[in-house]
Order: sequence, then structure tokens, then C-alpha cells
Amino acid sequence: MKKTVCIIGKPNVGKSTIFNRLVKDKKAIILDTPGVTRDRLYDTVTYNNKSFFLIDTGGIEIGHGDFNEDIKAQAELAIDESDLILFVVDGKNELDPNDYLIRDMLIKSHKDVVVVVNKLDNDKRKDNVYSFYELGFEHVFGVSAEHNIGFKELMDFITESMKETEEIVDSTLKFAIIGRPNVGKSSLINALLNEDRVIVSDVAGTTRDAIDTKFNYNGSEYIAIDTAGMRKKGKIYEDIEKYSLIRSLKAIERSDVCVIVIDAKEGIIEHDKHIVSYAVEAGKGIVLVVNKWDTVKNPDQEIKKWKDLIEVEFQFIPYAKLVFLSAKEKKRIHTLMPEVISAYENNNKEISTSLLNDVITEACMMHPAPSYKNQRLKIYFVSQTGVCPPKFTFNVNNKGLVHFSYERYLENVIRSNFDLTGTPIQLQFKNKNDRGE
Repeated sequence: MKKTVCIIGKPNVGKSTIFNRLVKDKKAIILDTPGVTRDRLYDTVTYNNKSFFLIDTGGIEIGHGDFNEDIKAQAELAIDESDLILFVVDGKNELDPNDYLIRDMLIKSHKDVVVVVNKLDNDKRKDNVYSFYELGFEHVFGVSAEHNIGFKELMDFITESMKETEEIVDSTLKFAIIGRPNVGKSSLINALLNEDRVIVSDVAGTTRDAIDTKFNYNGSEYIAIDTAGMRKKGKIYEDIEKYSLIRSLKAIERSDVCVIVIDAKEGIIEHDKHIVSYAVEAGKGIVLVVNKWDTVKNPDQEIKKWKDLIEVEFQFIPYAKLVFLSAKEKKRIHTLMPEVISAYENNNKEISTSLLNDVITEACMMHPAPSYKNQRLKIYFVSQTGVCPPKFTFNVNNKGLVHFSYERYLENVIRSNFDLTGTPIQLQFKNKNDRGE
């Protein structure tokens, strides 16, 4: 299991900027207003072939404002879940009571702590790093998140005790059952097993941790992972539910296929799309399950309406497998596993280079790329360079000429010629002479 690193600190010390710098993205909101990040953010960081989970948290401060107690509770849970804490302080200013409050909290946690002194943008401020040993922690690093200074040393330290990312030896197909609370995830696993192995309740949030269950299907062994219901951030009230969200995200990370369960009684809501996005970003095979189909009147008529609705609401995953069933009544349960297996196989599919080039060459002849400033995209060669999900690398004359619409056209061409339903795919464009990329 990957290790978990948590970023902790008072408001406005640059935690979100450090988070974005480490994940090389702009997922955390960055504003000068203290207290903007009020919930934890999660992502995976990879450095020198070593990976770990990174958690960003809201700023902790003394007082009883609208969010202070909630942020403190979330931070404590994030600390509890973590193997290493990055305690971020402001290198421009002296330590204040909020810093010491957090220091005391971290000492009580008995976790490994690294002090990260941020905003050390010039040589004069670099001398200030020594004063922060006053906090009592052994390891102190000076950085500037805004100017990308000091991160190599910090990342070397964070990852030095971690093992290089290795391929998972266990070849058993694992699929995670994810979705909002009370959509029937545990009931679905029980229906697959044909026994009441997982607690089922009408009370939302019964499942707190990810639960692995092995079972046999058609002579082969599989692992189903039941997860806690993933609530909208604004509706995560109970501390224990905040703690369970990262467990669900870790379950997604170690699964091969994600089965996203939707409630046929409640219909599709925006948060269902957010949950699907976690699986898409992780590159997993995807199966959409519309559960509680027994509550739908005139199911034969409604199935077409539902398919049309899903096509509109989930237009960003037109490739997803789709199943309608009732876990409670154990109806149409037999339709799920074939789709899970198919999504897994397609997520791992390898396509021969010769076939791939024949298809792309013909597609480019039939529909050449549009010209831009008297230049036209030329594709010299394409090959599959990865699986889980399938990744295709195009050698071109100038990758700057790739328009998003033509990239979408190429993806559609690949999908129409090779069965890749149930899995996202990635297209990468590389200039022919850029050997270092």
C-alpha cells in the first residue's frame, strides 16, 4: 500500500500552493484570503518511480469561527490516516500561537513530522530557516512554492524510505463498488455472494471502511471491495465519514475496475458525476450500475429513457459499460460480472502496432488534420505504450498543431476499430525529433 503524506498548517502559509507544486496540477484553490481550503484534497504524487498519497487540509487557527472546529477535526483525521506530516509555516513571519497549537497537536499524534518553511524567496530569508527548529522537530526544509525552490531536497527526503513502485504481483481481478451513501453497494456485494456477509442497513453510512471480499465466479477468484458512501464535501458531517473518504479513494487506487452504483429511485445527481471522475482520473475500467431497478414502473419502457439520460449526463464517459439490476431482489445480478470482466480485459488490452498504424493512416487519409498558419499536422507513427488504461503515443511533426477536435476524432477512430468499451484511453503526442521526452 502506498504511504500517505499530509500537509498541515495555519491559514495562508501556502499549503495549497505546495500541494499543487507536488501533484503538478492546479487542483487546490489558491487565494490570498485565509481559510479558502476548507476540506481535504487528495491526489497521488510520483517522484523517481516512487508514489504516495498526498492530502491537503484547511488552515487551522485559534478561535471559534464558522469553519475552525470543522477544519481542525478534518485535519486531525487526516493526520491519523497519514504516515508523514508536512508542517508548513510562513518563512516571512515569526511563529505565532496558531503554529504552536498545531505543533502540540502533531506531537500528540506521535507521527513523523517534517517542518516545511515556505516563502523563502531570497537568500536573506533562507537564513531564517534555523529559527524554526524552535518547534522541536528534527527535520526542517526551506522552500518557495511560488518559485519552485527547495523541492528536490524535500522530495528526496520524503521518498528515501519508500520502495520503488512495483507491479502488483497479485493478479486477482479487484473491483471497487463505489457511489453515494445508501445506493445499495453492500446489498450488491451480498447479492453477488448470495449471502449476508456485509452489513446492510437503510441508514446511510453503515459501511465505514473499505471491505475486501473474495469469491468465486465461473471457476475463477475475484475480489469485491465495498466502500463507504462518498458524500458531497459540504455534507460530510460526521468525523468518521470524513475519515472514510480517503479509504474509498485508496480502494479505487488499488482496484482494476470501478463499479459506480446509481440509485434508480433518486435518479442521477451532480455528485454521481464527481464520483465517476475519481475512477476516470485513476484510469480504471468503469461499469455503471443502475440499482433498485425493482422500484421502476414499466422497466421495459424506462430502460431506453435511462440509457438516453445516462448518455446525456455522463457524456464524458460514452465508453462505460451499463447494467440495470436490483440487488435487493437479486434480479439481473448475473449481468454484472461479464461486464466487469470485459472492462478489465479492455483496460489491459494490447493492440498490435501494425494494425494500429493501418487504422490511423487510413483515418488521416479520409480526414486530414486542418491546417494552421500554413502548417498541417502529420502523423508519422503510432504505437501503444501502456495499459491500465491503454495509452497510445503518436509521433508527429509538431504536437502544437494537435487541435482538441482532431484528438477526439483520433480517439473515436481507435474506439470504432478496437473494442475498448469500459475503459478510458490516453493519447500522447510527441515530436518526432524530441528523443528526450
